[in-house]
Amino acid sequence: MAPGTLVRRALATAAALPLLAAAAPAPSPDAPLPARMADTGGGTQLITAVAPRLAATTGTVIWWEKRKERWRKAGSSPARFGAGGLADGRTRKQYTATTPTGLYDLPYAFGIGRPPAGTSVPYRRITHRSWWCQDGRSRSYNRWVEPLPRDCAAKEAERLASYRTQYAPALVIGFNYDQPVRGRGAGIFLHVNGRGATAGCASVPASAMAAILTWVDPAKKPHIAIGTRSGRTAITRVRELR
Repeated sequence: MAPGTLVRRALATAAALPLLAAAAPAPSPDAPLPARMADTGGGTQLITAVAPRLAATTGTVIWWEKRKERWRKAGSSPARFGAGGLADGRTRKQYTATTPTGLYDLPYAFGIGRPPAGTSVPYRRITHRSWWCQDGRSRSYNRWVEPLPRDCAAKEAERLASYRTQYAPALVIGFNYDQPVRGRGAGIFLHVNGRGATAGCASVPASAMAAILTWVDPAKKPHIAIGTRSGRTAITRVRELR
């Protein structure tokens, strides 16, 4: 969804699960954030999007890479979240302008024009026929469609070409994507900053978005973890709902 526009965005997951099994040694408080997390998705690339509290609309995005069993920071950036703050991805409601907490995969990238040089993640280019359906009654709920199908109302869909700044480029966040739950939310992305808080996505400056897109490597099974610094949705407790 586009930033600065109170539209709808959602995804599914999150949870207050124990950080580590009881028998496992507790990690050092000084360990890199991914090393203190309950789940990082099993790959060697991870993006963390952390807000100070659920009501916050700003925070930090850091991208990490695991080398020789150690997580190292590859880059960082200020970030923006939904105008409604953050919400547990398992129970989030559509049209609340909240960014869903949880651990998600990154199915593909898309954007206005060509991708940044060096991009290896699958990339889809926006055309005048490109829409993201958010109509819970449609068979195409939470999917890119070209053209807009008859069972997806235009007022319940997002015309991607209308967001030339935000979607130049963007990454799809796999929230509520594999098996969409109607009413949970649709069209949650990591994209370029607009004028202010987003409608439920996470956003970063254009330079950071380009750096992330050229860094993401599908072979390394990248994921994004969205959460807060403490509480039920603390980033260290966030897990994917499988």
